[in-house]
Amino acid sequence: MSRIANGDRSALKEIYEEYLPYLYSIVYGVLQQKEEAEDVTSEVFLRIWNTAGSFKPGNGHKGYLATIARNMAIDLLRKRKREVLLGGVEDEEDDSGGGSIAEKASEDVGPENCVVQDMALREALEQLNDKEREVVGMKVLAEMTFQEIADAKGIPLGTVTWRYQAAIKKLRRCGYGERSSK
Repeated sequence: MSRIANGDRSALKEIYEEYLPYLYSIVYGVLQQKEEAEDVTSEVFLRIWNTAGSFKPGNGHKGYLATIARNMAIDLLRKRKREVLLGGVEDEEDDSGGGSIAEKASEDVGPENCVVQDMALREALEQLNDKEREVVGMKVLAEMTFQEIADAKGIPLGTVTWRYQAAIKKLRRCGYGERSSK
């Protein structure tokens, strides 16, 4: 890592050859999509090149590399989910070829209901504090386990579960978390 930090491209090549399958498997495990995993894995090596100077010797470079890969994959998931939650569904095509997801949603429940539901969700999420919102996002949007969240955040597992439960209680008070039979 110190060689990479000093601009040694051959060191990056060595890391690439040694860890490409390992890092790809981490990214693919998060994203579950081959093309996106390939793209993110390529970007991981760019990030390694750009951030090698921040590596602290003694902690093991394999864990450092794995953390970069996992975080970049999770960031992509968050970005994708955020786009959907914030109205980015208009551009996403359904695999069946029958138009966009937004069009199908509007056919099923009407555009007014979609807007009302979106506004209600945003209001409900505003009831959460930043830490609760982050845990819910990691759990629901990134589909991480409580243990994975605890490891990623460097906080106790009990704290993660407590924040999640507190957030769910707040969301239930706003009408989320309960299935309606309409």
